[in-house]
Amino acid sequence: MTAIRRKDAIVQVAVRLAVITVFVAAQVTQGAGSTPIRHRLLIAGLSVITVGSLAVAPLLRTSEVRPPVTFLGIPVRLGVAVLASVGLLAVSPEGSPAIVAMLVAIGTAALRYSLVRALPVGLLSLAGLLLVGVADRRWDQELSLGFSVCMVFLVLYSVRQRRAVRNAEEKEAVLAERARIAREIHDILAHSLSAQIVHLEGARLLLQADRSEEALDRVERARDLAKTGLEEVRRAVSALREDSPPLPVALRTLAEEFRSTNGRACALTVTGPERRLTPKAELTMIRTAQEALTNVGRHAPGAAASVRLSFEEGACELEVTNPAGDGPGTPGGGYGLVGMAERAELLGGVLEAGDADGGFRVRLRLPVTVDPARGEGTVMAGGRTAAGWPV
Repeated sequence: MTAIRRKDAIVQVAVRLAVITVFVAAQVTQGAGSTPIRHRLLIAGLSVITVGSLAVAPLLRTSEVRPPVTFLGIPVRLGVAVLASVGLLAVSPEGSPAIVAMLVAIGTAALRYSLVRALPVGLLSLAGLLLVGVADRRWDQELSLGFSVCMVFLVLYSVRQRRAVRNAEEKEAVLAERARIAREIHDILAHSLSAQIVHLEGARLLLQADRSEEALDRVERARDLAKTGLEEVRRAVSALREDSPPLPVALRTLAEEFRSTNGRACALTVTGPERRLTPKAELTMIRTAQEALTNVGRHAPGAAASVRLSFEEGACELEVTNPAGDGPGTPGGGYGLVGMAERAELLGGVLEAGDADGGFRVRLRLPVTVDPARGEGTVMAGGRTAAGWPV
């Protein structure tokens, strides 16, 4: 049971005490002409014990109360409430609203506590009803009340269970989203920092060999990698926001960065009616395009790049291609594309990478998942088809 602030607990207790006051007033004034005042005061006292024992529940749930006190207070308080409600039912006159007290006790137990703690409340209530029925020979009335008690308990306990399942699902979704964001940031920083370490270590060795110009080049590369890594982190965080730019705009930015960094042409083509995808899908598309363009600059010297984004019915496809380079490129392990393939698989998509027409091609295909919060069914830019974005 979640702890609550003491101030909120006091407010809840005050509200419940106000309800008790109204309830007791109704009990005392009921049958004023025919019921002795002593009998009515007994009814009022049992009412106070029944509902009052439940009214102090919020105080036992505050963070200032130690767990053993809370654990022991729950069964004792509920037991007192049930016994008092049974006594109240035995001494109440016909038509008295005292049965409400028992229903309050049962309903509170079913909504707030686990089955192990709540079930004894229902069993005690049924046992009390049977005893009252035996003593007063009111079997029909007590059986009817017993059925009502069972129905109230079952309905409210099922409500509690559904609420618990919903809360667990929401918590699991939050934890999964946190894990995904952490994995995304980790992958970005791990790639950037690992490359920086390699360049800085190379610079150290070059300085020891009095090759300062080459060492300076290594340091500058490490600086560029740090700058790129920071931009990637910002881009990843931005893609998770509701106001992040549309996917074609983000890809256009990547194409411009490729041209600025490598001094080569890069064209972006968008086909099909454009629409927003979920942040996860858009971020996967962006990271795949980024990794593919980085590989073009690293492994295909002098080669231009081409990026194509296709919005199709039921799917969205990204393709990055390049012809053969002018010479040998920088060797690499290809771990980036392996990571992108794993991300695509998590989203139900497929990533293909390999030789094509003498060059290289990376193709990512994801099932279309439209984000309702960001405009489900909307078509951006007038539903442009076969639109080229010259860069």
